[in-house]
Parts: sequence; structure tokens; C-alpha cells
Amino acid sequence: MIESQRHSYHLVDPRPWPISGSLGAFATTVGGVMYMHPFQGGATLLSLGLIFILYTMFVWWRDVLRESTLEGHHSKAVMFLFALFRASSHSSLAPTVEIGGIWPPKGIGVLDPREIPFLNTPILPSSGAAVTWAHHAILAGKEKRAVYALVATISLALVSTGFQGMEYYQAPSTISDSIYGSTFFLATGFHGFHVIIVQVVKITGINAD
Repeated sequence: MIESQRHSYHLVDPRPWPISGSLGAFATTVGGVMYMHPFQGGATLLSLGLIFILYTMFVWWRDVLRESTLEGHHSKAVMFLFALFRASSHSSLAPTVEIGGIWPPKGIGVLDPREIPFLNTPILPSSGAAVTWAHHAILAGKEKRAVYALVATISLALVSTGFQGMEYYQAPSTISDSIYGSTFFLATGFHGFHVIIVQVVKITGINAD
């Protein structure tokens, strides 16, 4: 736990699992391509990548469970998101006869991932990078730089929210269109609502300062 923390909000301790998971995914991808074309060492690299990913999943979830059970942090949010992803993955991997036995369900239009979703994908992580910059600027006592970083964070998040609104407006399906619409709009809508609330808090914080 961060010793210099002077507020009641829970901040996750720095951990290597995002980096190790990324390295494992990269090794799995490269190893899979090498194995399918058959290059020497492809099977070995693929196996090592999968082992790395499984190990990362195990230790990361171990830390999450430890924080939620022993420290009482973020267990409800994690389980809520897990339930949404579980519903979506179950329905897509084993579509029932009620939805035509295919995924997406028969008659349901889907968004083109190469359009607004592709454009919006790098914007929100950029907002996350900017707020990390603001956090480190605050710790370093550089108030002006922190304000610039927060303005960049809010601007990027507002652009991302606007694109998500356009995505909803152009979507060929609605939340009432079978399990596909329910899981898609509930998951993305909950995430968008979370982004809006966080930006309101940040704007309020800047005005208060």
C-alpha cells in the first residue's frame, strides 16, 4: 500500500501483471503464427506464451481476491463486469436455438468494428494515460502541469463519450434485441456512465481548486 496516501480512496499497488500479460499475449501470437506455418520453435514459443498468460491470470486474480476479501475493495464492481462478460461469452460461444443457433443472432444488425469503434478505441486509453500523468504531477507538487493533464484527460474522455453517443445513434440494434442487444448496451452503457461520472468529479475538482 502507498504509504504517502492522504485520502480514503483505494489505489492499486503497482504490479507487473499488465506487462507480463502483454508479453505472454505477444509470445502466444507470434508462436501461434510460427506454429501454423511451421517454423522451428513455434510450438515452444506458443506453449511458453500460454503458460505466461495462465500464470498472469492466476496471480492477478489472486491479488484481486486478496484485496476484495481481506481489504474489502472493488469486489462488487469486478463481479458485476464479470457477469456481463460471462453472459456475452456464453451466448456467443454456445448460441441457443432461440436466437437461431448463430452469433450474432439471426436478424440482428451489428456495428462495423472498423468505423467508430476502431476510432474510439485509442481515445479512452489516452485519457487514462493523461490522468496518470496528472497523478504523478500532483505527487511531484507541479500544480500547473497537473491541471494541463487533467484538462487533457477530460477533453479526451468527452470526445470518447461523444463517439459512443454517435455509435448508439447509428447502431442497427437496440437493448431489447435479444441477448446480443442486452449485453452490448448494458456493458457499454455502464462503462460510459462510469466515464461520465468520473469526468464530473474531475471537473468539480478542478473548479474547487
